Amino acid sequence: MTKSVTPAPIEQLLDIMAQLRNPEGGCPWDLEQNFETIAPHTIEEAYEVAEAIAKGDMAELKDELGDLMFQVVFYAQMAKEAGDFDFNDVIKAISEKMIRRHPHVFGNEDIATAEAQTTAWEETKARERVLKREASDTPPSALDGVASNLPALTRAVKLQNRAGRVGFDWPSIRPVFEKIEEEMAELRVEIDNDGSEERIAEEYGDLLFVMANLGRHLKLEPETVLRSANRKFTRRFQTVEQRLTSKGKSLDQCSLEEMDDVWNEIRKEDKSK
Repeated sequence: MTKSVTPAPIEQLLDIMAQLRNPEGGCPWDLEQNFETIAPHTIEEAYEVAEAIAKGDMAELKDELGDLMFQVVFYAQMAKEAGDFDFNDVIKAISEKMIRRHPHVFGNEDIATAEAQTTAWEETKARERVLKREASDTPPSALDGVASNLPALTRAVKLQNRAGRVGFDWPSIRPVFEKIEEEMAELRVEIDNDGSEERIAEEYGDLLFVMANLGRHLKLEPETVLRSANRKFTRRFQTVEQRLTSKGKSLDQCSLEEMDDVWNEIRKEDKSK
């Protein structure tokens, strides 16, 4: 009697995806999707992974990582159907890349610190970008490879890092503060002089860009820090709502001064912890 062999979990997932995309008995929604329609879901899933990590919820993280993995399987299945590549090709490509980018682990190079590894990693990526550009006959740029659809703050930092590697950067943090003051002044001028919406937006964008650069010089990730600030604001605002509700009041029945008093109480409580 032949024993049935239980497929490896990844094989089972690949089989599930293939069935979902099977024109005969598959899922109508999955069959209608393409790379463009799935991309927004991938971004959303990546943020949900980050949120689970921020909350320290390992059960939720496991679930969200599964959702993110499913996105990769989805793309691989669609590519397989088009004859471009399959899941195994994806695994092979990333394995080769990791070996190539870690010569100190899989080769004979000696890299002793994380900082040195970061430098070596970026040098390897730069060489790979040059090769890609040469293959496409396009002039190379230090900014090549910074995806245009990244979250704006994240992309700002990546652009600044790339420019910094070729010497286009301030040597210390003080000039960054001076630039912030300069951009703030320019924004105020536009506002005070009733500048056009376009000009105000441009100056505000310049200010945000420099603020991202400040985070970079402080070795902070602006996107992560801002998400944390969003969570703090959400918690404090909801606490304001709860405390006013316990007094028999709703927000629309309160003045700004009343709400601000409760807000400041919560801030003091947070700072005393």
